[in-house]
Amino acid sequence: MKDNKPLDERPADKKAKYSPSHTLYLCLSLVLFWWINSNYSNLLLLSLGAASILLVLFIAHRMDVIDHESQPTHLSLKLPSYLLWLTKEIIVSNISVVKHIWLGNTSISPTLVTIDTSQKTDLGKVIYANSITLTPGTVAVDIVDDRMTIHALIKENIDTLKAGEMDRRVTELETRC
Repeated sequence: MKDNKPLDERPADKKAKYSPSHTLYLCLSLVLFWWINSNYSNLLLLSLGAASILLVLFIAHRMDVIDHESQPTHLSLKLPSYLLWLTKEIIVSNISVVKHIWLGNTSISPTLVTIDTSQKTDLGKVIYANSITLTPGTVAVDIVDDRMTIHALIKENIDTLKAGEMDRRVTELETRC
């Protein structure tokens, strides 16, 4: 639940990590999103778009939701290499799932396991859980503190997760920020 006290009266540990660069990044993202979707260039529509963007920025600032997790600009440089690795894992996992489906029910061993995570931030845990779920044959079911419940179609997928390659890569992505 959000604290109702003004930002200045909150304890230091509850204050959002606000930075003007996060507001600028949000503004640029909104401008780019609006322009791509509208592609208008007459003065009236441009000014209405600018007014809408300023209103959204004002509301977001008043709601105190502009911080390092809502605008993860710190991930921008390291994310492409992680996404390339994740794409390779998704392709390999797709091939594995198709192979096991063709082999029939005897090759499938559904498993539900709880594993430890090494991510420190909520953003890191969400990236890890989403990466697991994006990989065919595995689904992140629940996250409680530093433990995540995973369902896998094939037991070898759990063994791969326990080996820790994905966990290590997400933690590196998170800590390089």
